[in-house]
Amino acid sequence: MKQLKETLNRPYKICIAQDFNGLCSYISQVVKPSKICIITDSHVAPFYLEVVARELMPLAPVISTIFEAGEAYKNSQTVAKLYESLIEHGLDRSSLIIALGGGVVGDMAGFVAATYMRGIGFVQVPTTVLAQNDSSIGGKVGIDFMSYKNMVGAFYNPLLVYSNVGTLHSLPKREIIGGLAEAIKHGLIANEALFYLIKDKREALLKGELAILEEMTEISCKVKCEVVEADQKEQGLRRILNFGHTLGHAIETLSHFNYSHGESVAYGMAMAAFISFKRGYLQKEALKEIISVCQSFGLLEPIQSFEAQAVWENMSHDKKKQHGQIAFILLRRIGETVIVKDVSFEEVEAALQFIEETCQ
Repeated sequence: MKQLKETLNRPYKICIAQDFNGLCSYISQVVKPSKICIITDSHVAPFYLEVVARELMPLAPVISTIFEAGEAYKNSQTVAKLYESLIEHGLDRSSLIIALGGGVVGDMAGFVAATYMRGIGFVQVPTTVLAQNDSSIGGKVGIDFMSYKNMVGAFYNPLLVYSNVGTLHSLPKREIIGGLAEAIKHGLIANEALFYLIKDKREALLKGELAILEEMTEISCKVKCEVVEADQKEQGLRRILNFGHTLGHAIETLSHFNYSHGESVAYGMAMAAFISFKRGYLQKEALKEIISVCQSFGLLEPIQSFEAQAVWENMSHDKKKQHGQIAFILLRRIGETVIVKDVSFEEVEAALQFIEETCQ
């Protein structure tokens, strides 16, 4: 069992384990709920809902609510149904929400927790590589709106994050690979050793070896914790966590979510790395290595053609935009970023052409 702690205005533990045996004990250390509602989706429920509910029964009465899996359901209509379920089952301010699932579940359940009765406690129990390494940490919760990702949301910390890497065995290979993109990102922006660990342990990671998954997750979480602790509300340093996301979100949205979040972020990282190279920040060998590592995991598959203007217009609605400018994260080298605010349409167009030619 590994433990990390994020020291924000409401600190919380991040527990990394290989089973659910410690979940009840850890929750009981931070909250004594009147009722517990497990929010999960139709993909995760058949695997883990029963075992998690059974684990939590000694704490309080447990109910559950399930919504259809997928980014397409991360919207206000689903949130309304979740509110209705909480009201129906009589959850009050002393109740607890458990977010059991991947990034969509964590974002949705966290948003519901942040807004139901002006905020009730919730615990993140991420079950995907992406959620365990990235989205469950940092307090960002929200939903998509008008085809824009995470346009409506809040910063709302969980009481606890409990990551059981044993759940990763049940994931489709595509979801594992997509999730690894966020761990690769953490290596690229702030921890060169993590990037090379992922590169060197490729076979073990793809086989789902728990020891290496646990090691990678611990280091990846530490990277994110350190960044978030320094900048909880994304006004400065935390923006580096958006490396690959500005372009990636545009690709994800314009593909109508045919590409997963992780796959889209990988395209975005490759494009941002190319812009970094063209600006003279990043060495050509480093660009080649980034592309090579992503491709070795099955990321950067042949990409559909996108109009540069459509990508540019989608980026213009990016929620991270401030004073009419988007802070664009580029790389100086593997493990170090530079933030710029003057990336041009021509640079985006060239990066899009590069990625279309590279991903053949």
